[in-house]
Amino acid sequence: MPGGKTHRACRSTSVLLLLIHLGTALDVPLDSKILDELPQPPTITHQSPKDYIIDPRDNILIQCEAKGKPAPRFSWTRNGTHFNLDKDPRVTMKPNSGTLHINIVGGGKAETYEGEYQCTAMNDRGTALSNKIVIRQSRSPMWAKEKIDVIEVREGASLVLPCNPPSGLPPPIIFWMDNLMQRFAQNERVSQGLNGDLYFSNVQPEDTRGDYICYARFNHTQTIQQKQPISVKVLTLDAINETYAGYSNGTELYGDSPVGERRPIIISPKEASSSKTVLRGEVLYLECIADGLPTPIIHWTKEGGELPSHRALEINFKKTLKIIDVSESDAGKYRCMAKNYLGSSTHVISVTVKAAPYWISEPKNLILAPGEDGTLICRANGNPKPTVQWLVNGFPIENAPSDISREPMDDTIHFTKVQVSSSAVYQCNASNEHGYLLANAFVNVLAEPPRMLTPADQVYPVIANKAVFLDCAYFGSPIPQVQWFKDDQGSVLHGDSYVFHENGTLEISFSQKNDSGTYTCIATNSLGVVQNKAFLQVKDPTTILKQPLYQSVQTMGTAVFECKVKHDPSLSPTIIWLKNNEELPDDERHQASGYVLTILNVSEEDQGSYTCVVNTTLDSNSATADLAVLARSSTPASPYDSPDPPSDLELTNPQDRSVQLSWIPGDDNNSPITKFSIEYEEDQYEPGLWHHLTDVGGKHTTAHLKLSPFVNYKFRVIAVNRVGRSDPSYPSERYFTQPAAPDENPIGVQGMGTEPNNLVITWKPLKGVQSNGPGLTYKVSWRQKVGDDEWTSVMVANVSKYIVSGTSEFSPYELKVQSFNSLGAASEPDVVIGYSGEDLPMLAPSNVTVHVINSTLAKVHWNPVPPKSVRGFLKGYNIYYWKQGSLIRRGKGHTEVKILNFLGDKNHGMLPGLEPFSVYKLNVRVLNGKGEGPASEDVVLKTPEGVPSSPEFLKITSPTLNSLTLQWAPPLHPNGILKGYTLKYQPINSTHELGPLVEITIPAENETSWTLKNLNYSTRYKFYLNAFTSVGAGSKLTEEAITVLDEAMASRQVDIATQGWFIGLMCAIALLILILLIVCFIKRNKGGKYPVKEKEDAHADPEIQPMKEDDGAFGEYSDTEDHKPLKGSRTPSDGTVKKGVSDDSLVDYGEGGEGQFNEDGSFIGQYSGKKEKEAVEGNESSEAPSPVNAMNSFV
Repeated sequence: MPGGKTHRACRSTSVLLLLIHLGTALDVPLDSKILDELPQPPTITHQSPKDYIIDPRDNILIQCEAKGKPAPRFSWTRNGTHFNLDKDPRVTMKPNSGTLHINIVGGGKAETYEGEYQCTAMNDRGTALSNKIVIRQSRSPMWAKEKIDVIEVREGASLVLPCNPPSGLPPPIIFWMDNLMQRFAQNERVSQGLNGDLYFSNVQPEDTRGDYICYARFNHTQTIQQKQPISVKVLTLDAINETYAGYSNGTELYGDSPVGERRPIIISPKEASSSKTVLRGEVLYLECIADGLPTPIIHWTKEGGELPSHRALEINFKKTLKIIDVSESDAGKYRCMAKNYLGSSTHVISVTVKAAPYWISEPKNLILAPGEDGTLICRANGNPKPTVQWLVNGFPIENAPSDISREPMDDTIHFTKVQVSSSAVYQCNASNEHGYLLANAFVNVLAEPPRMLTPADQVYPVIANKAVFLDCAYFGSPIPQVQWFKDDQGSVLHGDSYVFHENGTLEISFSQKNDSGTYTCIATNSLGVVQNKAFLQVKDPTTILKQPLYQSVQTMGTAVFECKVKHDPSLSPTIIWLKNNEELPDDERHQASGYVLTILNVSEEDQGSYTCVVNTTLDSNSATADLAVLARSSTPASPYDSPDPPSDLELTNPQDRSVQLSWIPGDDNNSPITKFSIEYEEDQYEPGLWHHLTDVGGKHTTAHLKLSPFVNYKFRVIAVNRVGRSDPSYPSERYFTQPAAPDENPIGVQGMGTEPNNLVITWKPLKGVQSNGPGLTYKVSWRQKVGDDEWTSVMVANVSKYIVSGTSEFSPYELKVQSFNSLGAASEPDVVIGYSGEDLPMLAPSNVTVHVINSTLAKVHWNPVPPKSVRGFLKGYNIYYWKQGSLIRRGKGHTEVKILNFLGDKNHGMLPGLEPFSVYKLNVRVLNGKGEGPASEDVVLKTPEGVPSSPEFLKITSPTLNSLTLQWAPPLHPNGILKGYTLKYQPINSTHELGPLVEITIPAENETSWTLKNLNYSTRYKFYLNAFTSVGAGSKLTEEAITVLDEAMASRQVDIATQGWFIGLMCAIALLILILLIVCFIKRNKGGKYPVKEKEDAHADPEIQPMKEDDGAFGEYSDTEDHKPLKGSRTPSDGTVKKGVSDDSLVDYGEGGEGQFNEDGSFIGQYSGKKEKEAVEGNESSEAPSPVNAMNSFV
């Protein structure tokens, strides 16, 4: 925003700025130096929640923290009366704090301390109050013992299995599982209702089982209670007939189906219509479950409106409609329809939205200088409308000591000409039947000159073209005004290059080298002036001048990558080389020396991508190249180069987990052996597959092998020299190690939910040889990270994941997975942190504002959403923006929506590529791993004018001796209001030299053509045309044209071309040429009949002398008396014609590849068909001129 505008905002929002400088109770604490010097009324900084449910097994901690100067004193009330801590030895208060600690573990009873608590923090500047904290102990009662008879139900009928969980505090999470602790698969036919009951729209024979168990999970105490198992027996047609056979004299009681197909009936809710009340901001659940066969499908609608987009979800196989972040607009009638092909059934639920009080304007701390005025505003809304009550230092304002500077009016208190004695803490209580809000806001009257909170002479290094923020945190009362200066310039900084933040920070969005220098921040109020200096150093970016190049190297060769870097002289770069984005292998073959990476003795495993990463303290750059490893030359290697395989393998010194292997080396074939590679195979887990175990030096003939328990090993040895590897040795005898408890726990333990109410725990299972014994299982344990909850564990086998159901959304959990087998357990595993499933973010970013930087670039600011409302891992923010239209052409433009993503916890982003002089709309949405949250309110963005594009086209018409007319179309993208066109032109002489340039300005009013007069005849001109707006000129469009010749010469040319004698002459010449061509063709095609024998004699070997089609002619037969070549044949280069030689073949003269003969056996097809066609084609290409060409030659 412009500097002046910012400073005007500073003067008009003094209360807000003071709040920023001093800090609110929970967000920004005062600077420690100021706290040591300035008095401050108490501010509550931390407190327990209003509804505080405790675990009766743990000690009770009721939190109350506050700050102030002098340090506050604390007291408590319980159930509205003073709570005397001295009379109860189990209750203590933490030193320098108001937090209560109640000892329950030592023998106390939690129910004794249930009640309503409120904390008071006071000093000589005022008194602050906490919320009223209601303490209740959690309860997780068990089901009452009951005898549950077997439920018999006919196939196809509906069924409801009741859960009726005990009412706990907080309410439990319900789920159904079997005896093996596996959840029942749910679908459109079978699902769990909101009340915990299990509903069957129709039962099938496979539903018969005796272990339907309802579980209640009490998260607060991490306990799970279990209902007695329910047995269900589905009576099929045969079972029914058997049951009633004795009563029906063998007659079947039912027809084709025990319960036939039927239209749906809503069975939950049971009434024809129902109603539900929900509070604003909560989650609304509406449910419809139907009986029917075939299984009904549920569809939801809202009467008189649409379901809220992005907030309405159909879950539980569309039987439940979930609406998050409920608002007043969600009230109304919702209709669910259950439908199958036999019919449908509907149910209407009337939803009423009430609201506990919520803030419209929460009172803020007010810091004033003596004699100043101020206002406290406490404005809340709700349904029903909340009542607002003011308190002063904890007492109703009507009972508080009078203050002539104070004037309360409903939800506002005005202060006029305050004095130091006016300092106090004010409480605003807004309440209705659904809850209350309590806010503390102090009035602190101070007289302080400005002071700087940012350390002096700070240095800010930054890379060019990056943003930099120069801090200038300050404090003073009255609020100081802040101005920035650079170097020795006397003027205040201003302009689009700078952004001035309300907390005094100066932002330079795109720093350049010339921005380096000394910046001075000056804060001024009526009591003084203070300044601070900051030094900005803009550095050159780190660039890679020579990137590593692609390498193609044979095995055992050497690869070299080079990476030359240019960097700012004041920065010290570090070079890191990576292979496939990971660290280089740790061996002697990979030698990284600064900018050069050398790989010796290249092998196939070295193939991949290699990256040079250059890091400085301010920036980073990288470049990547690939290495391709080729097989060695195909030239056969000497059979004596590779070593012979070792022999006589022997196992000695057997131990539980080791054995010694010895062997006799083979012949090294004149290349010394560098190492022996030992491999093993086992017959239990991966039989037949050999694995690398270890390497030893080429001079060793024994190796001490470390082994795993419970493996039946077999070993082999391979010798290696510089040439290559030997064949494997003959395997050793088998060696079996004894079983033992596992040595390792699974690695890669992770926890991440796939749904908001589950947690999927995964791990990398142990390999077979790591099990150490039979019966490998895993103990999976989890508990919530917050609190001291008991671990919940389950034993699983042959799996690598476990799904925990009934979790709260996006909560941290401690996880561990431990290995077990028949002989014992591995060591205690490490604890990792996982998270239950994410849900869509609840809130939209607020206070979205736009700062237009230029005609194509804008900067968007927003207030980030509270972390708790993200309900997942914050991935970033998406800006949706679209063009509404142009400020020139009214009307709706295209509505293509573009999205820009900004990763991380950002509060601003740049919008590039905007069209000038246009209207855009945009909104911002927060993004987590589950998806996007709701959109913020749309914000309108208007871009200023820019320079236009070039005219759409430019053409020159109506040339005369001395004039040309130019026509053009306006620019497709005017980017503003066109002011006119600039036309420039200059002559071009015969040597292509440009003459003097003439410039004309043409107004834009409906002008799309222009006639230039007084030009030189028969002269080429070059024209330049561009449009311009008030911002500047756009790109040019060029064209060239020539004025006509002298009129007399032009007239003579026209007369000759139109004379009748000339036209007649041309026609006669064309006719003569046509007659000559016809005569030539007739003579060429004229010939006698030749006996076949003579033909064959002329073609002694047609395979040796084929016809050359590409010559454009062919050789023909000649009379025995005439050895001249016929027309169309080609004479050899020496000028002679060889007798008896011809390029023809029999097939060449036939049609369809077959020769034709007449009655006397002579060949009659030699000058017909294909041959004739080729002669014509040859003449067309080279030999004979066409009539058209002949005509052209005379013109």
